[in-house]
Amino acid sequence: MPVAPRCVFLCLLGLLALPGLAPAGEIILQPVEVAETKALFGQIESRFVVPARSRIGGTITALNVTEGDEVDAGQVIARIVDEKLDLQLAAAEARLAAARSQLDNARTELTRSESLLERGSTTVQAVDRVRTGVTVARNAVAELDSGKAVILQQMAEGDVKAPAAGRVLSIPTRLGEVVLPGEAVATIAAGQVFLRLAIPERHATGLTMGDRVAIGDGAELRGGRIEKVYPLIENGRVTVDVAVDGLSGAFIGQRVLVQVPVGTRQALAVPQAAIRRSAGLDLVVISTGGVARTVTVVPGPVVATPDGPMVEILSGLRAGDTVILP
Repeated sequence: MPVAPRCVFLCLLGLLALPGLAPAGEIILQPVEVAETKALFGQIESRFVVPARSRIGGTITALNVTEGDEVDAGQVIARIVDEKLDLQLAAAEARLAAARSQLDNARTELTRSESLLERGSTTVQAVDRVRTGVTVARNAVAELDSGKAVILQQMAEGDVKAPAAGRVLSIPTRLGEVVLPGEAVATIAAGQVFLRLAIPERHATGLTMGDRVAIGDGAELRGGRIEKVYPLIENGRVTVDVAVDGLSGAFIGQRVLVQVPVGTRQALAVPQAAIRRSAGLDLVVISTGGVARTVTVVPGPVVATPDGPMVEILSGLRAGDTVILP
């Protein structure tokens, strides 16, 4: 059974002994500091999730959006009608017309009284009383006019507007449904999207603002960074927000695998080129006392080091070994 490794060993020795075929280089293994990461799932969230609420009670007569639609701030997304407001408006207009008629009569009476005063047929006190009646009638018209404006404003508030620009996530109401004041007609996701993580509290001390994170199951860092660490621990977990360049917001709530740095550790690592695979074994050539020999190693994951990405060696090598790069 050990024939294949022995053959590989003899072949490597023979290649190293050939004239003109010198090793490309040697490195002396020393522990390097690598980031300790934890794999977990983050959830895509929007910066703000705001409800578009009804300002009056009534019946939804128009619904202009559906789930997934993009809306602008102030865009009318629904219409609510309260039939009582039409009746109140008609009553207010009738009262206002009556008050204006009284004001016209008071003005006519004032003109007549002032004409009589000029001829000496009435007293100043009588004219003052008529002038006061004109003022009272004018104020009554202004009051009723303001009341009518209030009713018109209430009717205008039947337009449900988007509070911010974003995407409609959900519409809990339906066309023809009766809603109350303050009830949510639609929910809108606004602002940039980010990843929200729930990390076990034992890793809380290893979290640092600005640390880079890996998105996916590889070791390549793709623009993710820790943007905020919340101070409140709930159910044994710390909430962390991660900003990711180019993160898609097509599906709010989607889960994404993330590698989060939670600390550092010492590890032995070699370049990928130093490892050769043969007969199902991972082999590395090292130099001991000037003599090259092949050892079997157990490689680990690719880790980021100051010299670039390298393969961690879990067993088979130790600090101080001289690794030959073929």
